[in-house]
Amino acid sequence: MAKRLAAWVDYALALIVLLAAWWFATGPMEMPTYLLPSPLRTWNALVGIAVTGELWVHLGFTLQNIVLGLVFGCVAGIALAYLMTRFPKLAVWLDGPLVILQTAPKIALAPLFVVWFGFGILSKIILIFSLVFFPVFIGAVSGFRSLDPKMKDLAKLLSLGTFQRFRQIELPSAMPEIFVGLKIGAVQALVGAVLAEWMSGKFGLGYLMTFASATYKTPLLFAAVLMTVVLGLLLHVMLTMLENRLLSWKGAKK
Repeated sequence: MAKRLAAWVDYALALIVLLAAWWFATGPMEMPTYLLPSPLRTWNALVGIAVTGELWVHLGFTLQNIVLGLVFGCVAGIALAYLMTRFPKLAVWLDGPLVILQTAPKIALAPLFVVWFGFGILSKIILIFSLVFFPVFIGAVSGFRSLDPKMKDLAKLLSLGTFQRFRQIELPSAMPEIFVGLKIGAVQALVGAVLAEWMSGKFGLGYLMTFASATYKTPLLFAAVLMTVVLGLLLHVMLTMLENRLLSWKGAKK
């Protein structure tokens, strides 16, 4: 409990320092509004689109894409990691193609996804999937390969089937490493969602940023950026809470 409280205090202090620096830059330093709008102007722009309902449409669209990309990327990453640890030959065959796909710059692939899959939601989810898959996959591979040999002997002793062994022993043991990859993947998912909305579409926080930039509405641009930061923080907090809940046995073991 004390650690959680200390973390929230750190977040609050960082936010206060940031707001103070922001106010000082736009107040005493008199930085032009078109370069850096004041916190009050940004807040008014945020409240304005929230009251009209425009904010919730864009926020909901971005959140929907992130969740879908995270779910698909997480499931595929864990599944392939498990298969590659169970069947070493499969790892030999897929190692090269996976390295090539991982090293390909996703920013360069984003326009190709639009060409291949259109301007709709599919191209956006595929881009987010590609960013989430590899961190989760690498974490899952590390987790499955670090399984205690004694746990394998226990599974044989209890005559557990493949699915039972996976659900009761292998997956729980690999969860700490999987969550490491998932937290990285969540940040990547947010970046991918915004990037995809920059490239195409008429909805989402990324589109709102593009619109605000093109129309020189700097307060609106900062409001959209602020909502992106808040969304990223919420994703991190939710994943941390889920991790603490699912891995409570790890703390009890210590």
